[in-house]
Amino acid sequence: MIILQANKIERSFSGDVLFDNISLQVDERDRIALVGRNGAGKSTLLKILVGEEAPTSGELNLKRDLSLSYLAQDSRFESNNTIYDEMLHVFDELRKTENQLRRMELQMAELTGSDLDKLMTDYDRLSEHFRQAGGFTYESDIKNILNGFKFDQTMWEMPISDLSGGQNTRLALAKMLLEKPELLVLDEPTNHLDIETIAWLENYLINYQGALIIVSHDRYFLDKVATVTLDLTTHSLDRYVGNYSQFMDMKAEKLATEEKNFEKQQKEIAKLEEFVQRNIVRASTTKRAQARRKQLEKMERLDKPTAAQKSANMTFHAEKPSGNVVLTVADAAIGYDGDVLAKPITLDVKKLDAIAIVGPNGIGKSTFIKSIVGKIPFIEGAATYGANVETGYYDQTQSNLTRTNTVLDELWNDFSSTAEVEIRNRLGAFLFSGDDVKKTVSMLSGGEKARLLLAKLSMENNNFLILDEPTNHLDIDSKEVLENALIDFDGTLLFVSHDRYFINRVATKVLEISEEGSTLYLGDYDYYVTKKAELEELAQLTAPKEETQQAETSAGASDYEQQKASQKERRKLIRRISEIEEKLESLENRETEINAAMLETNDLGQLSDFQKELETIQEDQLLLMEEWEELSQQMD
Repeated sequence: MIILQANKIERSFSGDVLFDNISLQVDERDRIALVGRNGAGKSTLLKILVGEEAPTSGELNLKRDLSLSYLAQDSRFESNNTIYDEMLHVFDELRKTENQLRRMELQMAELTGSDLDKLMTDYDRLSEHFRQAGGFTYESDIKNILNGFKFDQTMWEMPISDLSGGQNTRLALAKMLLEKPELLVLDEPTNHLDIETIAWLENYLINYQGALIIVSHDRYFLDKVATVTLDLTTHSLDRYVGNYSQFMDMKAEKLATEEKNFEKQQKEIAKLEEFVQRNIVRASTTKRAQARRKQLEKMERLDKPTAAQKSANMTFHAEKPSGNVVLTVADAAIGYDGDVLAKPITLDVKKLDAIAIVGPNGIGKSTFIKSIVGKIPFIEGAATYGANVETGYYDQTQSNLTRTNTVLDELWNDFSSTAEVEIRNRLGAFLFSGDDVKKTVSMLSGGEKARLLLAKLSMENNNFLILDEPTNHLDIDSKEVLENALIDFDGTLLFVSHDRYFINRVATKVLEISEEGSTLYLGDYDYYVTKKAELEELAQLTAPKEETQQAETSAGASDYEQQKASQKERRKLIRRISEIEEKLESLENRETEINAAMLETNDLGQLSDFQKELETIQEDQLLLMEEWEELSQQMD
């Protein structure tokens, strides 16, 4: 079923067309990734689809009463509630129904005959609606989603006004997932999330019952979630059935086909034009030449396939090779002012390694990098470099740039002996051309600053690059260019990244940092995830054996006393189980007596008393059965 349809949408600003001729259809359960270059208008198109902006022209039709939630990149909500109370408000109508059911249950003891029958019918109908709407699970849903977004129970009573901007955006997304709209529109939903939370969100969205439209620079996320990819250009929105990686393959095939068809048509046009020119003036062939001319006039000419925007041409080269041993870190502790974040960390980096550093937010990945390059001292241990190692460092905070410098001066000041034309060529390769080089650093966007830092790094010709979140601020195209440059780099890499797609393409090893220290995995990100899961499963399987072996080892002389204590405890359990069974039997007998008595009396007061006693008996039975099950498990 179609829930949203757009036809010939155009958006212009002061006469300049951002995009036009945009048509799309969204069906129930669609999983749509909206992609396109930075500046193509992806966020603007989302705002038009959700009604926050009006198109310059075109038509937008939504299913009647469509429930829709929209997460903008900077989504915030103001509230005086606590985190848990705000989530609870999503279910206000459901809780009203719950209260109505409780009132109906109380009325049952007061009514008889047809009134009671009608009440029971209404109760059954309302109870089923309550169940289908999630009435029995909404509290557990709140807890699961809050925990999934790293709002643990200690935070549930925190006022929303105390949250940081990133936490507020995460909570906005959590609330939308609880609302379960028919259409969920998400603009960069993985911002402010660590890898673990992104993985949780992926699994949740894969099983989401509504439709999704997602804009994201996280290609791994898009590969997991999307089944349809829409490619936004200035004059079209091209639809591809598949996730991001499949879209890239299909788009490359499409461009190759278009290029082939264009060249074929150009040859045909040239042949026809040549025939017309040679034969139009000759009486014997002029009719045929005129026919060819008409053929040319009627021909629908294909546009030459061209990239919508120039791509960067990043390259990194090591001026001289390092020794085989590049870096050694042994039993190191990292942190600030004596506060240890993780220990012990051990790492041996060999020549041509490409090692990704991963771990939860706040564990100290960037701290570890800064300790290696000497910006923060290790609390314990040290980093030792090998022979002929020359390091280049990319700082995600971009603090190495001077705000008042122009783009040109930023490179030229550090490489003053390099010819200006060479500096300009290098900047051009990183997409700074013409008047762009006259801009001051303070005027640049985050992505432009990232490209400028990478340009500086490429000029140094180091053989060991240490990179802290190098893909932050880069659009997808620039990320892919950087990936290819690092894959071709003839030196050694050590980098921190949250971009799993980037890690998969570039890394040959993965170092995981945790509070307990570090573990090195000899593969890419997918290998790391699979191997870690295998090791955790193996640990669970071997844990009981290890516990048994420890118990056997520590037994010795105390074995007899332990046996006596165990037998005594077992006798206590048997006695208590026997007592519970006797009480349960007694309660069952009394329950049978009450049910029989209720059938024989018409006294409303007596019926009410019987009903209250029955409820008490059932509560006692429930508690006793829970205790009986727990004790039986202990016996086993």
